[in-house]
Amino acid sequence: MLLEELCTLEPACCLRSTTIAAAARLMLRHHTGDLVVLNDLENERQPTGILTDRDIVVRVISADLNPNTSCVGDVMSSPIVIASAQEDTAAALERMANHGVRRLPVTDAHGRILGVVTLDDLLREHAERTQAFLGIMTKERKREQRAGG
Repeated sequence: MLLEELCTLEPACCLRSTTIAAAARLMLRHHTGDLVVLNDLENERQPTGILTDRDIVVRVISADLNPNTSCVGDVMSSPIVIASAQEDTAAALERMANHGVRRLPVTDAHGRILGVVTLDDLLREHAERTQAFLGIMTKERKREQRAGG
């Protein structure tokens, strides 16, 4: 399966200049634990970093930084690991494992943000495939039993 078929489209995004407090409110409004940090919100929309709720806790709160004056660009993870929309889920999973990340911004052919794929997304897709395999095995067993095998 290609990432463009699996990723969450139109992810929550912000700029490097966004305050941490504003970023936290964006996460709350979008019901997400991450924001893709873009170079601009209108035209190029190229990802330059990612901010997670964990970044806020570890790099802001525990360091006693003021969330109203600290900016996303000061604490975001960068450089980031990015995936292409045309990439297969297996390649994305391998990249996540190699880099130790749980989220990958997904870009289109022009490098603009398209979506985000998470480890949870890949796990869900794997579980659905596993369930389909189990269904095939069960049907085969029942068919053999009916045939007297």
